[in-house]
Amino acid sequence: MRKILVVGGGYAGFYTAWKLEKKLRRDEAEITIIDPRPYMTYQPFLPEVAAGSIEARHAAVSLRSHLRRTKLISATVIRIDHATKTVVAAPKDGPEFAVGYDIIVVTAGAVTRKFPIPGLSDEAIGLKHVEEAVAIRDRLLTAFDRASTMPAGPDRSRLLTVTVVGGGFAGVEACAELLSLATALLKSYPEVSFSELGLHLVEASGRILPEVTDKAGAWVVRSLEERGAHVHLNSQLLSVDSGHVILSTGERFDSPLVVWTAGNAANPIVAQHTDLPIDARGSVIVRADLRVGTDSDPVADAWAAGDDAAVPDLASPLPGARTVPNAQHAVRQGKHLAKNIAASIRGGRTRDYVHHSLGVVATLGIGRGIFQYRSLTVTGLLAWLMHRGYHVLAIPTWERKVRVLLVWFSALLFGRDIVSLLSVQHPREAFVRGGDPTLDIPRVGASDAH
Repeated sequence: MRKILVVGGGYAGFYTAWKLEKKLRRDEAEITIIDPRPYMTYQPFLPEVAAGSIEARHAAVSLRSHLRRTKLISATVIRIDHATKTVVAAPKDGPEFAVGYDIIVVTAGAVTRKFPIPGLSDEAIGLKHVEEAVAIRDRLLTAFDRASTMPAGPDRSRLLTVTVVGGGFAGVEACAELLSLATALLKSYPEVSFSELGLHLVEASGRILPEVTDKAGAWVVRSLEERGAHVHLNSQLLSVDSGHVILSTGERFDSPLVVWTAGNAANPIVAQHTDLPIDARGSVIVRADLRVGTDSDPVADAWAAGDDAAVPDLASPLPGARTVPNAQHAVRQGKHLAKNIAASIRGGRTRDYVHHSLGVVATLGIGRGIFQYRSLTVTGLLAWLMHRGYHVLAIPTWERKVRVLLVWFSALLFGRDIVSLLSVQHPREAFVRGGDPTLDIPRVGASDAH
């Protein structure tokens, strides 16, 4: 009985464990996942969660519901010591403890990349987890509620200003979906006018969506601007202290809601707290078959995949290329990894990971999207339908597929659900206040400023 330990329950980790359950007999291996969250987040749906097009729980796949033979440990791995084949885990409650293994699979993923920008840690919200997407949605909805009772002017416009930093897929989709939501809310808030909305997309380089061609990226910029968004290219965020945005171009404006999507950084557990070989970027060095190490110096019983692994891209014509950190690769690497681990346990031959891109697709709000595969570019409604079709097929388990489809269908009939549940972040407030609106209740945390 081999003990297989999977560090991280994201795309790659979930699919590795899920497929190992199907490929290995019960007497062949004992599978364990360590992750602080009890679910896998389907990140491509987060912009739609933020826009209220998808119910938050439907973008999360419960590990316990779908991994029936895998032992789940709710904790954070703080050290990987492959020399002794142990990891040190820290639960929310109680002391740290060690977990032994025979085979380790490192799929801890990446973390949000941050910079020492004044006010960033206090004001911004990321878009890597379901909780963040829900907070963004509720803050925008609450802003409309507050603005509807205020007289027109700078204070009301400030409330209705949103800034998204980062022009990759996450940032562009977030900006476009929030713009779609804000525009749709105008029907329910006649007190607010379109001219008072402020949706800003800030990108440090001269173009957005580096995965598509220059022409396609320029089309997206035009599309966003025609709909009322402000796209700031060649602009860096210098400060967001107290919600006051200062850009490197000299532009300044107030924005209580700042969404940070400016790329990924190496997971510190992998980059700093392991004896496994890592590269200069802090990613685990792996061979083409996803085994840790190099062809000349492999590391026995260690495998890695996903955003925390430097996986050779055999489909690229460029020598030394690595697969890009996205869901398309992470899902397929997890499945491939399970096959190779099963083959290795049974004394079989492992196979190299090779995946040719299926193209890229992005949602730009309800009824709008862009798809590109090589020289083929599709925009508008058809691309949006392709986006939804691809991702409803890609999200794991039929249970989640059906739930997402039902929400989309109900939204088609009845529109978006525009109820803000921002108060759930302070569940005791109503109890403590006891109905007295004059009672001052102190709060802790920068998020309360919004």
